[in-house]
Amino acid sequence: MIPAVTTATIDADITEATRPSGVPDIVRRRLATLPNWRDPYSWLVTLVVVVIGAILRFERLGERKGYIFDEVYYPTDAWDMLTHGVEWDPEHNAPGYVVHPPLGKWLIALGELVFGNDEVGWRVSSAVAGTLMILILVRVAYRLFHSVVLAGAAGLLLALDGFQLVLSRTSLLDIFLGLFVLAGFAALLLDRDHYRRRLLRDLEDGVTTRIVPWWLLVAGVLFGMACGVKWSALFFLPVFAALTLVWRWRARRTADRTGLLADLGWGVLSVVLTVVTYLSTWAGWLLTDDGFYRHYRRDNGLSEPFVIGALRNLWHYHHEAYTFHAGLTKPHTYQSWPWQWLLLGRPVLFEYKNVGACGDTTCVRTILLLGTPLLWWSFLPALAALIWFGLARRDWRAWAILAPVAAGYLPWFYYAAKDDRTMFSFYLLPAVPFLILAVVHVLGAIMTPPTGLEIGAARTDRQIVGTVAVGAYVLLVAVCFAYFHPIFVNQVIEYDDWTSRMWLGNRWI
Repeated sequence: MIPAVTTATIDADITEATRPSGVPDIVRRRLATLPNWRDPYSWLVTLVVVVIGAILRFERLGERKGYIFDEVYYPTDAWDMLTHGVEWDPEHNAPGYVVHPPLGKWLIALGELVFGNDEVGWRVSSAVAGTLMILILVRVAYRLFHSVVLAGAAGLLLALDGFQLVLSRTSLLDIFLGLFVLAGFAALLLDRDHYRRRLLRDLEDGVTTRIVPWWLLVAGVLFGMACGVKWSALFFLPVFAALTLVWRWRARRTADRTGLLADLGWGVLSVVLTVVTYLSTWAGWLLTDDGFYRHYRRDNGLSEPFVIGALRNLWHYHHEAYTFHAGLTKPHTYQSWPWQWLLLGRPVLFEYKNVGACGDTTCVRTILLLGTPLLWWSFLPALAALIWFGLARRDWRAWAILAPVAAGYLPWFYYAAKDDRTMFSFYLLPAVPFLILAVVHVLGAIMTPPTGLEIGAARTDRQIVGTVAVGAYVLLVAVCFAYFHPIFVNQVIEYDDWTSRMWLGNRWI
């Protein structure tokens, strides 16, 4: 960690010894980015962790026959979209009315197109998305912490999280939302580093260059795709926009450069790309005449001009879908409230089946959407520690992690209080990678002193002991995951073994 400095300190250091380029060391340090992002060891660790995650997610993916929980909706919608371009109601041979955007179902349809309309076809896209999340999280952690150990720990913790595992093995929408939100954050992190490298290079060369911020524009596209899966992605947009503006403002301040208007202009273009990308996910609805409400205005005697009429019909569709969500208060056995989620107060039972006698006892199969308890019960202490790091140490990484956690979690408190809306724990999935980063940040603090370690410096006793502690924690999470694994993947187990895993009793049944 670089000690906090003020603008006055930076100005005073201008007269101190500098490098041959004339850039003060303090400025160089504050604009520094990951120096060895191509480190082969980091990519080796990435590969190993991703392979572990992939094996867990693809193993016997189609073994559970039939639909699981809300799979009764999305795979069937996806198959209809392959046939009609839009969701369809076969019972009435008419367009189907659904209340989520189409992209997640198009991704499910891609799996069905390749593997067929069966269990593997329904779920393979989810497994790919869950595995890609592990890959991205390892690389994000490596950029944040500059540590192969911590990057590997972050990826392993996500790979060994039962919550993410179950959603990676079922054909629901939330895993795709989590993928695009995390990928968008990764793109913004790359943009941050690219921006700082350009500023430092300009200072060294004594020039001012204008470069297209491609990663910022990629982030706009990814957020459009996230919104094309579920509208709750909108919670992240203002938070990530604020993060990006703050990162760029602090970099310009360090380099004593202007450029606010240019940054705002690129930010607006990124948002435009978000809107365009989102609208493109509705291509099946816009380019055919069969979609529900596709010709709402014409059917109700209103004018429907070309393009504008289609967009106004789409707006009506959105209004009606939002009204449905806002009024969704019907009780459900496995609904839960946001204040229960991090405590695992009410997980969702996707399936429970008594398979009869097996030997001298009764056996069951079950799929429980439950986070690995040891990992999830670490989240709240980790978040408290990050708030301390952000305030006391002025650690930018703490706020970079806390911001998306807040975006993916706090809005649900508002909706719970506002309209008593029916909600489920899997709404938290987009925030889970960032909650894991919070835990890893704390593990990193255990490994290293507050001032950090110089690159290439010899390992201290503190770092050696901390590394052992990190390894021990990850190992304990792995043991906890292995213990609960049978109830994540529908494995046949004895009834007594199942009840022994119900640590919170009826709350988990």
